[in-house]
Amino acid sequence: MKLKIPNILTIGRIILVPIFIGTFYLPGAMGDWIPFFIFLLASFTDFLDGLLARLYKEESKLGELLDPVADKIIIASALVLLIMDDTIKNFEVIAAIIIMIREILISGLREFLAKVQVAVPVTKLAKYKTFIQMFSIAILLTGESGSNIISFGNYNAHSIGIIFLWLAAFLTIYTGYDYVRKKIHHAID
Repeated sequence: MKLKIPNILTIGRIILVPIFIGTFYLPGAMGDWIPFFIFLLASFTDFLDGLLARLYKEESKLGELLDPVADKIIIASALVLLIMDDTIKNFEVIAAIIIMIREILISGLREFLAKVQVAVPVTKLAKYKTFIQMFSIAILLTGESGSNIISFGNYNAHSIGIIFLWLAAFLTIYTGYDYVRKKIHHAID
């Protein structure tokens, strides 16, 4: 079986996860910037594989299966690591939990609806949510190094990342509710 480029990018994103996790434990600035760049690369391949699949009409069952899994693995790994090292702490953890719960809920809904052959297309707002979510996580991954470089008025990288994490969490609630509202009747029937 010959893999198409979008599928290779998706599989590559999955392969990046253990590397991402390993580099998170590097000391000092390396432990901030290397995982940041790996996460950016993974985020970019998420955008690129979908674009190439649509552009060259190379959408496949394998890509349909692996793409959302790859996204959830990298997002969940990053959030858990950021919680573990207290970058995301106290009430901020609620935003991360909201994001992870929505991902699990929508994955389950998509899996069920696939069995009854009902499509669950990704909305534009959900794509914006994903971008904001990845942006916030990327900023938070820069850690102390990022806070020394990135600032906007009284806000450093950490506070900017947390603000966007909460924005992603609110969009997560709305888009999750929207998916469930539009498709739940298939499960109830």
